Amino acid sequence: MNGLPSERSYDVVDPERALKYAIRHHAGDRVQIVEGVIEPMPAGWDHELAADGIRHQLSDRVRELDCVMGSGDLDLPGSSNWYVPDVAVVPAALARGSGALLPDQALLVTEVTSDSDADTDRVVKRRRYAEYGAPLYLLIDRQDRACALFSEPGALGYTRAVGPLPFGEPIELPEPFGLRVDTSEF
Repeated sequence: MNGLPSERSYDVVDPERALKYAIRHHAGDRVQIVEGVIEPMPAGWDHELAADGIRHQLSDRVRELDCVMGSGDLDLPGSSNWYVPDVAVVPAALARGSGALLPDQALLVTEVTSDSDADTDRVVKRRRYAEYGAPLYLLIDRQDRACALFSEPGALGYTRAVGPLPFGEPIELPEPFGLRVDTSEF
């Protein structure tokens, strides 16, 4: 025995840990927890087209930064939230061998709205990503046909916003990206 508690210790039940364990082991579906509610994450092709558009435009710069881009798990410890963003950029060194990461470990988090969760992405996730220190939050709002970039996170939300800008107007991603995103195809 190494003296460390067993991964499956039944002595103490931590509701947050139990909920997040359950969601990670939910069979067959892509799901996330938003304010304690388990939400299925169906992604239609139009939704995927927007996410793929941002991936395509960022891919060269992401490699230069020695990062990885994907939709891996983001844990928000101390809350009943476990997010699966549409696109997140994280350092490759942090991604290797990890399960979930924290929002402040990402360089950029992107959410693409769907009919079923647009307000969650616009309000709840924007507030939570800021609270947990995600430095950049890019919202691709397909219902309003606009993009917005939020930065300078704090406990009360992001203190800086660019947009919403209508699809077709480019949006500038600051350093470490330093590039202009073409929004015409979203």
